[in-house]
Amino acid sequence: MALKVGDKLPVFKAKDADGNDFDSLKFVGKKPLVIYFYPKDNTPGCTAEACGFRDRFEDFKDLGAEIIGISSDSVVSHQKFAKQYKLPFILLSDTDKKITNLFGVPSGLFGLLPGRVTYVVDKNGIIKLIFNSSLMATKHISKALEVIKELAK
Repeated sequence: MALKVGDKLPVFKAKDADGNDFDSLKFVGKKPLVIYFYPKDNTPGCTAEACGFRDRFEDFKDLGAEIIGISSDSVVSHQKFAKQYKLPFILLSDTDKKITNLFGVPSGLFGLLPGRVTYVVDKNGIIKLIFNSSLMATKHISKALEVIKELAK
């Protein structure tokens, strides 16, 4: 079942691009989150999306928000992707798709590709925005930033 605006962020754990353990509980209660699911490292849309978040990273950071990208790529793939494009935010490996399923991220492009969905979560762990951007890889970045600005007031 897909998460909805107003739902509490589910607890999840994964490996980040450095192979470290990530636990969502370490962030809830501390800072707002922008969690974005994307299909695949090093594809045109996903690279544009990641670089878009990279280019606006300081804006999010200045507002106290953390950006987290999640795909089914391996830790090694994420390492290379983050290094190649100088991505300063967290990338999580969801090879078994447990997190994707936990959030209820729908498949994109007629079920052929993993979905591209962004969630903005307030510091208390409540989902404030869900943006399904399957065919618009970068459109949601400014929308997420708007919501983070509102939360920062």
